[in-house]
Amino acid sequence: MPLFLIERNFARKLQVSPGGAAEISEITDQESIRWLISFLSVDRKKTFCLYEAASAAAIRTAADQAGIPADVIVKIEDEMIPNGYIRRLRPDRNG
Repeated sequence: MPLFLIERNFARKLQVSPGGAAEISEITDQESIRWLISFLSVDRKKTFCLYEAASAAAIRTAADQAGIPADVIVKIEDEMIPNGYIRRLRPDRNG
């Protein structure tokens, strides 16, 4: 399934409880989206999230349902490591 990087910008410092994260996961599950990981800025007003999804439209639908922004959605498929080597990005990091 395609991978997407989502940039989210929040007006206030993000406060997410385990219950709130579970609600978001439930919404993404309903859209057949897999939330893989999120990175938070120091001020917690911006996140960068990695998702598996059929399309950017599915991500936007889930974000609207969850009441969270999805300001930038970028389809990605490769990663580059510091030695310049480029390889296919896989959500399963064990293989």
